Amino acid sequence: MSVRRAPSESRRVPVPRAAPPFDPEVSVALAALGKGSREPISPESLEARQERDAVSRPRPTAEDLRADGRFEVSEFCVPGPPDGPDVTLVSARPSGLVGRPLPLLYYMHGGAMIMGNAWSVLPRILREWVLPLELAVISVEYRLAPRAQYPGPLDDCYAGLVWAARHAADLGVDADRIIIGGKSAGGGLAAALALLARDRGGPEPLGQLLLSPMLDDRGITFSGHQMTGIDVWDLTSNATAWKALLGDRHGAADLPPYAAPSRATDLSGLPPAYVEVGSAETFRDEGVAYANTIWQSGGQAELHVWPGACHGFDGLAPQAALSRDARNARTRWIQRLLAQSRSPQPRSDSS
Repeated sequence: MSVRRAPSESRRVPVPRAAPPFDPEVSVALAALGKGSREPISPESLEARQERDAVSRPRPTAEDLRADGRFEVSEFCVPGPPDGPDVTLVSARPSGLVGRPLPLLYYMHGGAMIMGNAWSVLPRILREWVLPLELAVISVEYRLAPRAQYPGPLDDCYAGLVWAARHAADLGVDADRIIIGGKSAGGGLAAALALLARDRGGPEPLGQLLLSPMLDDRGITFSGHQMTGIDVWDLTSNATAWKALLGDRHGAADLPPYAAPSRATDLSGLPPAYVEVGSAETFRDEGVAYANTIWQSGGQAELHVWPGACHGFDGLAPQAALSRDARNARTRWIQRLLAQSRSPQPRSDSS
């Protein structure tokens, strides 16, 4: 006779032991933050934290982003999802590159679905990828929770992607060379967007760049419990954000994978993925499990677990050797992906 485990047993998390140590340079940066900025977000403090973030987070203007003419920057207000508002897209590309369509990085900002904006992430992207790799970027201003709950933010991202693919010629980008990506909440949205595009028959991204992706609403991973009260983003903040996004559907057994990609059991037919987490961050285990499910589904994933990295480590300690290594690895993955996607050059008659 078979014995079925009770639901509570199947979701039991082992009692964590000591947490992995932080990288020394990251540890110094964490100590400099102070307790106030590391206070977990609760449902009671959510509104105040959102207001503080809206005031304190950088929001460079289009003129700021143009950087004395080095970049062409435009803002588009495009049709949103059915019964939804229009979506703002911020587009940028190196100046002076004409005559050929550029690859496109379609990017979703972080902020746990409850904070952030499309403009703040662009200076780093322009400096690290757009200029040296000669690609274009579109950053999506999706709606935030709890004012907009699932599927609102994802629908915004999908509507923007469809518009960008359809208007690729006007934008001067290659519709066949679109990489979708994001960090934290943006990484989770990128993973969900890849699933949604697969199941709706397009657009078909070239790759998915998932940096410390926010994938699992259930709060059941070992690393989530292990890093509680230690990582800059812990289970308390994570549960607050997921509840804001999902409302009464938070933790539901029938939650679709588009809402929380870790719920997906079939990750076949997806574009190649770059998955990055830190060994000392809350999202470690869900990121590793996601890459593993891609492999088990016959897909391609490159997984990096940076030793001693907390959530958002490269923003906290940008000059740390670990942060430089991580940035270089991401860039190399993009370079390889773009190189592999180039059409083979015709051979000359004399060859």
